[in-house]
Amino acid sequence: MAAFLGLSDPCCTPRNAAVRILPVPYEGTVTYGKGAADGPRAAIDASAQVELYDEVLRAEPWRCGIATLPPLRARKTPARMVQAVEREVARHVAPDRCVVTLGGEHSISTGAVAAHLAAWPDLGVVQFDAHADLRDRYAGSPWNHACVMARIRERIPSARVLQLGIRSLSAEEAALADRKRYRLVSARDLLEQRVRLADRLHRFPRQVYVTFDVDVFDPAVIRATGTPEPGGLDWYTAMDLLETLFRSKQVVGFDVVELSGGDPPSAFAAARLLYRMIGLWQG
Repeated sequence: MAAFLGLSDPCCTPRNAAVRILPVPYEGTVTYGKGAADGPRAAIDASAQVELYDEVLRAEPWRCGIATLPPLRARKTPARMVQAVEREVARHVAPDRCVVTLGGEHSISTGAVAAHLAAWPDLGVVQFDAHADLRDRYAGSPWNHACVMARIRERIPSARVLQLGIRSLSAEEAALADRKRYRLVSARDLLEQRVRLADRLHRFPRQVYVTFDVDVFDPAVIRATGTPEPGGLDWYTAMDLLETLFRSKQVVGFDVVELSGGDPPSAFAAARLLYRMIGLWQG
């Protein structure tokens, strides 16, 4: 696999880089559209066409050093895959470093969050997603991509989890969220500015992990994803939300998941998203 942005500068080796990208080309529990295993390669290939200068941040974020690690090979079961992600991410986590997990399907985020939680026990998690992902089991597995937030919430108190952009969930998930008073914010409330993210971050943990499922976007922005939903965030709304989050909290790591290969505009948007998030992390 090529290097993100095509970078070959000495500052972009794993030894020197402040940011390490771990591609995880895995889609072991996909239940609708296929192609998530091709997502990391598609985003990295598209990144070669991304300008190194970010016109909004007025900077070249790559200069902090961005290293692309070898892809993590798939395991035979979803549970083993989550464990493998946790072990590999844990190898790279450090206070002065950002580890980016690039999926692949959303189930892998459980392992990435676990690795960061070991380093920051008071960690908060912010999810960008069209789906609540609160099922205890789906398609016979508790490690399905539709269960990722249920597994993460088992590790982290409710007050330290915030779910943004949600617009698709089952009756059972809705009842659970109401009963437990989970903080779910719909895409419509964000788009119509009926909810301010800054208010929801009040008293939220200082250290935050961000899990970003690209289906939080409207399909007009990214259509190559396994479970697209209409009515999602536009590009500028999502970027404003990310800027608010990164400016007000210390983001210690993040993932970008659920991109499918085969659609160049979607891959390019995902690459730009990844680069913007790295730039916001660099500050």
